[in-house]
Amino acid sequence: MIHVAPSLYSHAVSYSPEDKYQSLRSARMATRDLAVGLIFLMQTVVGILGNFSLLNHYLFLYFTGCRPKSTDLIIKNLIVANIMVLFSFGIHNMMPSFVLYHILSDFRCKFFLYIRGVGRGVSTGTTCLLSVFQVIIISPRNSRWAVLKGKAFKCIVPSIVMCWVLQILVNIPIPMFLTITLNNKNITSRKNFGYCSSVLRDKIRNVLNVALLSFPDVLFLGLMLSASSSMVFILYRHRQNVQHILRTNVSSTSSPESTATKTILLLVSTFIYFNTLSSIFQIVLSLFDNLNWYIMNTSLVISLCFPTVSPFLLMSRDPRISGLFCLGKEHKIPSC
Repeated sequence: MIHVAPSLYSHAVSYSPEDKYQSLRSARMATRDLAVGLIFLMQTVVGILGNFSLLNHYLFLYFTGCRPKSTDLIIKNLIVANIMVLFSFGIHNMMPSFVLYHILSDFRCKFFLYIRGVGRGVSTGTTCLLSVFQVIIISPRNSRWAVLKGKAFKCIVPSIVMCWVLQILVNIPIPMFLTITLNNKNITSRKNFGYCSSVLRDKIRNVLNVALLSFPDVLFLGLMLSASSSMVFILYRHRQNVQHILRTNVSSTSSPESTATKTILLLVSTFIYFNTLSSIFQIVLSLFDNLNWYIMNTSLVISLCFPTVSPFLLMSRDPRISGLFCLGKEHKIPSC
């Protein structure tokens, strides 16, 4: 009896090679999820701070009596859309990474993804509206855009409202087909999106659903490309017309319209770059039922890049906001 006990004890604590492999694999997956969660956390915190800081600067300019620019309302709407995407998308993807499954629910799964879809769509529409409005402002009298000059200012608010209504309606199917993965034991018949999943459908219905959700984005992207091309052409013609001024002693400082146009071009280019990458990943993910972990999380990280970067890009290019940082040194309100 004395010799049997150690044998039984050693047998009880011994692990098979398969158990060791599963334990090591689980540890690697936990480390991987934690690393991705930290990336989401960093993007969310930096993006929210940047957007709230930009919104705070606009409120400061308003209360100090600065005359607002015609594009300020559009940019404020973009800030709201960015914050929606960062709050919903960032928090939604941080929860599983930090093993916060106890606060997950079916409602949160549907709510966060719906808000993310609406915010992302409004961000796309607002960026499109910003580029179209700017090209109308700077267009010469003989341009095709000049016909809309008189109506442009009156159409800003209706266009923003229409953009919100469109995205609210287009994204309604999202909460209808999604549910929390933890409530479904049979996940083989479902398409997994992290802790949310949807029922696997036939390819035709899947393509139609993707086409419905993508149609507004494709339309806005086409308008953005057209407006951006026109802005580049107008700036090029303007530069040719003022070359004789640049050769003289007259100051060659860019006009406010030219600076604003270059800022919007940079913003639109940044949006198109990240949106193109994100769309490629989304198409790949929509075509396959078994989603690759690396492709899915890379797509999510790219989707958060524009809402995170855009406020810093706008702050660095707006002279009114840049002047606020010198307010304490100069003891005066920057020129509006």
